[in-house]
Amino acid sequence: MRTYDAVVVGAGQAGLSASYHLRRLGLDHVVLDADAAPGGAWQHRWDSLTMHDVHGVAALPDSVPPADGSGRANVVVPAYFAAYERAHALPVVRPVAVDRVEDGPGGLLVVRAGDRSWTTRTLVNASGTWRQPFAPHYPGVETFAGEQWHTVAFPGAEHFRGTRVVVVGGGASAVQHLGELAPVTETLWVTRREPVWRTDDFTSDRGREAVALVEERVRRGLPPTSVVSVTGLALRAQEQEAARLGAYERHPMFRAVEPGGVRMPDGSFEPAGAILWATGFRPAVAHLAPLRLRSEHGGITLDGTSAVADPRVQLVGYGPSASTIGANRAGRAAARAVQRHLAVTRAGTTDGRVQTRSSAASS
Repeated sequence: MRTYDAVVVGAGQAGLSASYHLRRLGLDHVVLDADAAPGGAWQHRWDSLTMHDVHGVAALPDSVPPADGSGRANVVVPAYFAAYERAHALPVVRPVAVDRVEDGPGGLLVVRAGDRSWTTRTLVNASGTWRQPFAPHYPGVETFAGEQWHTVAFPGAEHFRGTRVVVVGGGASAVQHLGELAPVTETLWVTRREPVWRTDDFTSDRGREAVALVEERVRRGLPPTSVVSVTGLALRAQEQEAARLGAYERHPMFRAVEPGGVRMPDGSFEPAGAILWATGFRPAVAHLAPLRLRSEHGGITLDGTSAVADPRVQLVGYGPSASTIGANRAGRAAARAVQRHLAVTRAGTTDGRVQTRSSAASS
């Protein structure tokens, strides 16, 4: 039975970066990707999202980023990822939807997907968030007679022409959706908290400060927040028409949903034919549940990219590395952490930070 040095779960930006660095370090590994084609979550983004909208994508290691600034993101980025996999001969196997990761004999890990399994000394989890959309529950939501959509399946603004849309959420996706919707139909924007608008230029220092705040959360074992929740929101040029139309006049979160609309906190009724939940995503880590990585605070405590509860496991694209630049850096850090862990365990060391769970139990 083949035992890998590492199994990487997910072939998005973080997974490909990790695979590149694992290969450079000479570590035997495989990348398991749930999608049938390259592109990670980008291949599932809505058609109207262009590369200009996302301000480009950071270059994967030892490559040049996509140059097409106006093309559809769900076409340009998957093509870039596919070419990168070929150019670097990365060992990606797809489609493989990992069900669970569990302890195996001798301190190894077993990665299972249906009736298939892979045995490995370490795991690099790069499963991202796209497969775990989040929508909060409000009283009466199941009675709504109109359509309900989440960002994960946004069909484009034209689909809603003539339909009043309640857009829920205070993040960048909500701002983008309003920018597209307001010129073609009536909208109502609701959030639980007042949105935080960025009034100054976004600098690299501001970016580092934001990432540091998210890093602090995962070091404490708290569920990660998005970086944009720290950096604040800003309107792009293409959203100025929506701003002129009043789309960014924020309203407090409704208290209930009714068949024809939503009931506001003051008791007033707002009619609507559709609700668009731009309420974000949660880390897709259910397959890691058998390893019991979560802290009492509900998140996975990290030391760098290493899971404190089990240093065989690296998490990339999680928390502070959930951006294209952060994913690249995390991929390199994870590969180096894998190399260090393997070196120590092969030497028979049981240092408190790098020992496997099985060796810790026997010491």
